[in-house]
Amino acid sequence: MIKVIIEGQEREYEADTRLIDVAAEYQPRYRYDIILASMNGKLVELHKKIKDHCEIRFITTAEKPGMQAYQRSAALIMLKAFHEVVGTENITRLSVDFSVGKGFFVDARGNFELTEELLGRVKAKMRQYVDEALPIMKRSVNTQDAIELFEKYGMHDKARLFSYRRVSRVNLYRIGGFEDYFYGYMAQNTGYIRYFDLILYEDGFVLMLPSMEDPTSLPEFAPSRKLFQVLKESSRWSEKMGICDVGALNDMICQGKAEDLILIQEALQEKSIGKIAEMVAEQPGKKFIMIAGPSSSGKTSFSHRLSIQLRALGLNPHPIAVDDYFVNRVNSPRDENGEYNFESLESIDVKQFNQDMTALLAGERVEMPRYNFVIGEREYKGDFLKLEKEDILVIEGIHCLNGKLSHTLPEESKFKIYISALTQLNIDEHNRIPTTDGRLLRRMVRDARTRGISARDTISRWPSVRRGEEQNIFPFQEEADIMFNSALVYELAVLKQYAEPLLFRIPKDCEEYVEAKRLLKFLDYFIGVDSEKIPHTSIVREFIGGSYFPV
Repeated sequence: MIKVIIEGQEREYEADTRLIDVAAEYQPRYRYDIILASMNGKLVELHKKIKDHCEIRFITTAEKPGMQAYQRSAALIMLKAFHEVVGTENITRLSVDFSVGKGFFVDARGNFELTEELLGRVKAKMRQYVDEALPIMKRSVNTQDAIELFEKYGMHDKARLFSYRRVSRVNLYRIGGFEDYFYGYMAQNTGYIRYFDLILYEDGFVLMLPSMEDPTSLPEFAPSRKLFQVLKESSRWSEKMGICDVGALNDMICQGKAEDLILIQEALQEKSIGKIAEMVAEQPGKKFIMIAGPSSSGKTSFSHRLSIQLRALGLNPHPIAVDDYFVNRVNSPRDENGEYNFESLESIDVKQFNQDMTALLAGERVEMPRYNFVIGEREYKGDFLKLEKEDILVIEGIHCLNGKLSHTLPEESKFKIYISALTQLNIDEHNRIPTTDGRLLRRMVRDARTRGISARDTISRWPSVRRGEEQNIFPFQEEADIMFNSALVYELAVLKQYAEPLLFRIPKDCEEYVEAKRLLKFLDYFIGVDSEKIPHTSIVREFIGGSYFPV
């Protein structure tokens, strides 16, 4: 018998007992489905057997690793069903591209017409697989064999991806005769994936899945059309450039084309910023440019670059950070854990902000505050401002699209911009890169460089940051007059060099190690790019250092 610690209690099991059998014993104690386990701090799938004394913690779909496993398994089921209904020979592209309306947009092209009737048949086939609880089989193959296998399957993006892998073996997953590669762990069988839907949308469809906040129901499909168009444009640009996935990016780097790619991407962003400046200049009544976006979107660099473009058009922009209107720290609201909630609108002195902005709009002379983050107090040091005819305020802060922040200002005086790092790159056609991963890596690198904050602490705080975004930023993104994508197709190959040493420092015995290990595996797909050729005005410089702007 082998001694095992589960939920702090010692139990005994026979050698080679499967985790799925132990999970079934413990499932009544959990509200949501157990889908993975942590064995001695390492994530494992439920087909694993107990070999030695160990400590086990079960992972449900209400936790990030568990919901990620649910999402991957659902994607595999959807892909198998689509291939069976449509016929593999009729499919030219079936790519899980990006999130939209709490679901995942699937770009489906080929010798078929994408209709409600077709999606209904695919969905029925998926439901059949779920009802049959088909095993999701895993096998490890030699990397070279995997390359040859996926060339045979016609999955050339995966073959190209594996040609840059340094590991000797690759894990493949199979349902029946359909086999694919997925970056991360899977459910034990199809029976776990009970909640899903397929919704026809634009020129593709959306795979709707539950969230870890509510793993047993589907959220309402409420797509952001403006955001979708920005994501679609970025994806189309990547497709035209031939860089839809990491393998294609690695090809360009190996061919010595990284510098050209950097220059092209930076030029494209500068062109977009110039167009936004022209839109503002054509509307002389716009006196307040309101810039909002989630953490690590590059708001500060963007506001400076936009200001330069506005100057080139004869305007006189003045940057204003909403953070300078923070209430004194002792008066800041706190969250449910008793920690300061700096992302709440109540952490801003909204009354003073509106009083100052209204006075400026009326042509009055106003003394502007500066927030001292060291002592946690707002200070006034004789920094006066008065708006002239060609003057314009460039205001940056997470609440800028929330009408409550600037409720006394006339709507016709505002030009609203939403900015986010919307990663247009995928690992391959079936393994997407969440935009949150790119922003987390950006923040991690900047935190370590400018604030002395460890990667472990950044990862630990990230769920709280994400909750703040869901409450204070995303609900207002459709209020924007224009959206700007600050992601650069090459940036993850650059961030790799800066993030990996930080992630390797995270101890194996801490809670954040699981996420650190996932990110390290993710970064291992990329060939690194030297940052020397990146312009000093680039948004990436805000995070890696060397920016021309005071960021």
